[in-house]
Amino acid sequence: MVEGLYLVCAVGGAAGAVLALVSRSMHRLPFSEPLAALLLGVVLGPQLLGLLELEPELRDVLLLEGARLLLAGSVMAAALRFPADALSELVRPLVLLLVVVMPLAALAAGAAALLLGLPLALAVLVGACLCPTDPVLAASVVTGEPAERDLPGRLRALLTGESGANDGLALPLVGVALAAVLPATGLGDAVGRVAWEVVGGVAIGLLMGVAAGWGLRAAIRQRDLDKGPKLVYTLLLAVAVLGVARLARTDGVLAVFVAGLAYNRMVAESDRSPQDAVDEAVNRYAVLPLFLVLGAVLPWRDWAGFGPAAIAFVLAVLLVRRLPFILALARPLRLVRRDALFVGWFGPIGVSALFYLAHSVHEGATDPRLFAAVTLVVAANTVVFGLTASPGRELYSKVRAR
Repeated sequence: MVEGLYLVCAVGGAAGAVLALVSRSMHRLPFSEPLAALLLGVVLGPQLLGLLELEPELRDVLLLEGARLLLAGSVMAAALRFPADALSELVRPLVLLLVVVMPLAALAAGAAALLLGLPLALAVLVGACLCPTDPVLAASVVTGEPAERDLPGRLRALLTGESGANDGLALPLVGVALAAVLPATGLGDAVGRVAWEVVGGVAIGLLMGVAAGWGLRAAIRQRDLDKGPKLVYTLLLAVAVLGVARLARTDGVLAVFVAGLAYNRMVAESDRSPQDAVDEAVNRYAVLPLFLVLGAVLPWRDWAGFGPAAIAFVLAVLLVRRLPFILALARPLRLVRRDALFVGWFGPIGVSALFYLAHSVHEGATDPRLFAAVTLVVAANTVVFGLTASPGRELYSKVRAR
């Protein structure tokens, strides 16, 4: 088990270093860093070279805790990517995306899962795991020089705010779905637990974010803060908030996002921007070991067992989970048609879905069809999103220019 972990670190770190050397070119290619790591995991995995074989226990731990840490860093970066005022101006469309679109996405993805012959409760859980947009994969299309050049700031801020917030707020949907899958867990107990996780996470994030912002301002006034520690300050904050929130049995990912928003509100942009750049670099490359693991543990036999329905399921999720609802709500979201098409398509499924999948397995949902269905969509989405991110951004820019 330990050797497998070391191999993941070695290969993931080496792959990240190589991709970092061509980071500027990667923005222009129809090929993303997570897609490269996923394919590398497939090559090294048991289906091909057999160099990376992970036991189920190690697999589940790596997916759960690895995804949790990545999401913490990613939602912190999302909270800092734009000035707080820019996000506060998007409250109404963000509420629509979180309160209307996300539950509808869960229902649509759950209905699509019925094509695989899954029981209704298990299909609902699949839909809940797939409903949040992923801040890690979304960052590849809304950050960097090409995105700043080709995409309007409001569009990038909208995708950023949604992907940062709905990762934590998807927990109630997953919690209720788990209660349906696991009869031993009463619905009342599940609702009470989820309510505490959300409310407690918001409170912890708010308090720690304000304290971190106050501490930074005080250190700057006293000239006690060096440039090096200042760059990693928000990363340390994300880790601290995640730890406190988990000790309190609350939603750690939501707590980190709230802490980032509170901290963003308290500090000047000149103090936020350097940390934002560091967070973004970590967000872009720290994800590679997780996708390496995913590529090595893909359940090919279970996918084959779904038969042709697997293709219909993937297409239904990609086309129906999000795009029709964004188009229908384009006017209240204040999006013209081209913007609605862009936002509707580029709401990727990735690390957040893996996190809720691993969380569900940890809670006792061990039906192998759950793992197979969610990883099938995540793998397919990583391929499709990786191939369409750069061309889609360039096409949007050309259409907008006309």
